[in-house]
Amino acid sequence: MNEYPIELVLPHAHPMILVDRLVHYTDTSSTCTVKITPCSNFYNPERNSVPSYVGIEYMAQTIAAYANVLKLDSGGTVSLGFLVSARNYMTQVREFALDTELLIQVELLFKEANGLSVFDCRIKQDEKIVVEAKINVFEPDEPELYLQEQAQK
Repeated sequence: MNEYPIELVLPHAHPMILVDRLVHYTDTSSTCTVKITPCSNFYNPERNSVPSYVGIEYMAQTIAAYANVLKLDSGGTVSLGFLVSARNYMTQVREFALDTELLIQVELLFKEANGLSVFDCRIKQDEKIVVEAKINVFEPDEPELYLQEQAQK
């Protein structure tokens, strides 16, 4: 496993990079972390937390990190992917509290030749699963061309 800074594997710029670090990846999975601080995007200072629905973006960015490290490892370049849908988004918490460290894990369930994939995702806090979902994503071969075609419709 190569080590990559998160900024290198996500097709985002700060402040929209929400996860802190890619800690592990394999051919079928990846794990990222995020620590909730007052500087976290979507942080609510009145509640000292980030709403748990932001977890869907933590999962999506962990999927993007997974896809892009595999591309970089094989000599490719980082590219865009698209979150298509989330199924069975179940959360055990309303919010992620200040100073909480989250472990976001995604595992590829299957990938179609047309670029559609399904991932089993979970967020853990203190070794306990606090959020789970199945996330469907689309990775077109040429994302910029795909965006141009969609804009013309």
